[in-house]
Amino acid sequence: MDTLPPCTYIEMDGWIVLFIVAAYFGVLLLVSQIAGRKRSDNEAFFLGNRQSPWYVVAIGMVGASLSGVTFVSVPGYVRQTDMTYMQMVVGFFFGYVVIAKILLPLYYKLKLTSIYSCLTSRMGRSGYLTGASFFLLSKTVGGAARLYIVVLILQNYVLNRWHIPFAVTTVACILLVWLYTYRSGIRAIIWTDMLQTVCMIGMLALIIWQVGSRMGLDFGGMVRVIEESPHFRIFEWDWGDRQNFFKQFVSGIFITIVMTGLDQDMMQKNLSCKNLKDAQKNMYLYGIAFTPVNLLFLCLGVLLVAFAAQNGINLPASNDEILPMFCTSGLLGQSVLVFFTIGIIAAAFSSIDSALTALTTSFCVDILGIGREEALKAKRTRMKVHVAISLLFVIIIMLFKYLNSMSLIDAIYTIASYTYGPLLGLFAFSLFTRRIPHKRWIPYLCVLSPLICLALHYVILWFAGYRFGYEMLLLNGALTFGGLWCFSHSPGKES
Repeated sequence: MDTLPPCTYIEMDGWIVLFIVAAYFGVLLLVSQIAGRKRSDNEAFFLGNRQSPWYVVAIGMVGASLSGVTFVSVPGYVRQTDMTYMQMVVGFFFGYVVIAKILLPLYYKLKLTSIYSCLTSRMGRSGYLTGASFFLLSKTVGGAARLYIVVLILQNYVLNRWHIPFAVTTVACILLVWLYTYRSGIRAIIWTDMLQTVCMIGMLALIIWQVGSRMGLDFGGMVRVIEESPHFRIFEWDWGDRQNFFKQFVSGIFITIVMTGLDQDMMQKNLSCKNLKDAQKNMYLYGIAFTPVNLLFLCLGVLLVAFAAQNGINLPASNDEILPMFCTSGLLGQSVLVFFTIGIIAAAFSSIDSALTALTTSFCVDILGIGREEALKAKRTRMKVHVAISLLFVIIIMLFKYLNSMSLIDAIYTIASYTYGPLLGLFAFSLFTRRIPHKRWIPYLCVLSPLICLALHYVILWFAGYRFGYEMLLLNGALTFGGLWCFSHSPGKES
């Protein structure tokens, strides 16, 4: 390949990537058609007729949680924060235990389709709609950010060579996802997500192996390089640092609770299991598997930094560009381009397909009350909503392209700190108190809380020099909880 003219090498790379994308989506469409060949009604779309094998759901949830953002951002994150991200990952596991022990029993007891409908009895329709609305906002922005990284990589490394506009690339990616989700939703997604998770982890392992091979290392050699690297630092004890262990660990627990346990996207898969016991087994397996997979991403980051130092390679300014640069420049060989393309697409679309399905479900059930409609009309409504949300993703991705300047993994969790905080406060108040909130105040309190948090962030940074990390989520939830407490009364008193 090195003997080919430079222009031929570039064009061949582009055609390889496009062929991989086409073949990969052909497989996804086939799996989707097989999974949804018997049922394509709303019950299949929303909950998979509650017949999903728990182990299939668990494997698929790993890919849905990681996304293309993890695939690209976490290895690059090592250069900036070493391996301190593992502090948060350990916290994630304990969050999954809380979900399995507290939230899943509640959801199954109430036989929910949308998890936000459980707020109705304590918060009224006002609280129910507020919770659903914050989910719709959070998941739309977060899902768009996750897909954005894949669209941007395809654009920068392939399609720009053919002068294809970014908007066209975005529409094409959304259309491909829509094609394999529109008929049977979650019924198909649990199987396509399992396939995509296997592809993503397999490609990650192959990339690590190829980096080690280029460095002349066997498995033991790679372990030694990682252990001896200055970036092999997991714990940070400085309280003023955003990566402080206690901040990261506790934030990891609550980020998991809100971004998985209070997230229709992730819980919809759990609710498609046959019973509570299966859903809990799924959550435990998922929580256990999530830790070593993230460790692999961080180890890849350490090896890439070491490889760059060994060969005098200048790393790009943005952390999100480090892995794409190595995989698309030929530095690791032509085969890595194939591994990277499959891995990034699998990681991204395993999260965006379920996000699209969950948003459709939540809007139909929570906002439109679709369950009250006649079956055929309800199905038509759901399909229209599915199209509308797909178009909304396109718009958000276009805005994100021009506004984002942070590392995407940081952006995702920062967004979550502000948008999932009110959900945390709503559910905590509903589950752990018996007080009756003044329902007309609920939407205002949930909007005011993140605004106060944003103001506090800048005031405290200005006067005390303290920079909030993801612990902002806890403050946000606490402010919402406190506001609800102040504007509430005891069960025996009149409002």
